[in-house]
Amino acid sequence: MFPVEFTEIARDGGARAGIAATHRGTYSTPCFMPVGTRGAIKYLSASDYEQIGAQIVLGNTYHLMLRPGAETVAHFGGLGAFAGWGGLTLTDSGGFQVFSLDPDVDDDGVTFKSTYDGSKHRFTPESAVHTQQLLGADIQMVLDVCPPLPSPPHVVRLALERTSAWAERAKVSHTREDQSLFGIVQGGIDENMRTESAQRTAALNFDGYGIGGLSVGETRDEMIPALAAAVAHLPANRPRYLMGVGDPASLVEAVNLGVDQFDCVLQTRLGRHGTALTSQGRVNLKRAEFVLSDEPIDAQCSCMVCRRHSRGYIRHLFQVGEPTASRLVSIHNVAWTIELMNQMRRAIVDGSFASLREEILAVWGNAMGSAAS
Repeated sequence: MFPVEFTEIARDGGARAGIAATHRGTYSTPCFMPVGTRGAIKYLSASDYEQIGAQIVLGNTYHLMLRPGAETVAHFGGLGAFAGWGGLTLTDSGGFQVFSLDPDVDDDGVTFKSTYDGSKHRFTPESAVHTQQLLGADIQMVLDVCPPLPSPPHVVRLALERTSAWAERAKVSHTREDQSLFGIVQGGIDENMRTESAQRTAALNFDGYGIGGLSVGETRDEMIPALAAAVAHLPANRPRYLMGVGDPASLVEAVNLGVDQFDCVLQTRLGRHGTALTSQGRVNLKRAEFVLSDEPIDAQCSCMVCRRHSRGYIRHLFQVGEPTASRLVSIHNVAWTIELMNQMRRAIVDGSFASLREEILAVWGNAMGSAAS
């Protein structure tokens, strides 16, 4: 394995800015990682990733294993080369599908049914590692169990125990020295279980650490204490990755606790349906009030969409069913979120993070919940 060395360059309260070094390159934190489930961010291409300033793009192990197959991706030189993307890549383990697809789970692994043809597939901690080694991402995640919330304590406990046992098996199975392997913390919203899981996962000395099982039904007020309990026991010299969280209020609250990186499908999911993220909150661009608007989506945004297109034009595209509308708003939402993380980084460096946090929460604190990936 290749430890992702985290170097802190600035701190403001609990928030930290830094540089994380992988085998193939570095990335700046805090950062947002867009999700390319099937090998592409919906409606975007690798050239778009470059223009919007993405550093890491995610792929979904479950979907890529089924179509086109991990061996096929390996033939092309790994996920990044396959997609024509020169930046860094991260693959999840299939653990989120344990949450979303309700497969058969036992102590040894998971039996999935393909969403494509109904065929059954067996996934174990070992096969998840092997598949992701073929996919060739710079960072892969261990297979974990993500229970929905709320869940009874015994369900959360079982998920924690299986995640911990599977983490040990994954670490033994991982052999690719140019690829990093991140462990995952579970424990629901129980602070004691979060602490225990973080301690057990950190004891295995992973290359970095994911915090999973949040943004799956709990409120933000329930999420934050559980997140804080986990972060307190993760090593400072490794990245901390909050999985599946991307709404602005949760992002700034997690950065305030010392989290470094995030992913979410929220940005493109909203974009496909005409909702934009802006400095003034959410904006539904399909609304009739924008029919004659020559304003950009967000006057404070400098993304390629806001530099060129008006709200009125984008509304027209949605009205006539033009797919370009979904593409443009998705590009904006991802670029806007990446710039939001850049603002947080700059604020940490210059010591103004507390005031930026207040500004973000004033707009977004009650605006929306987070969405899992």
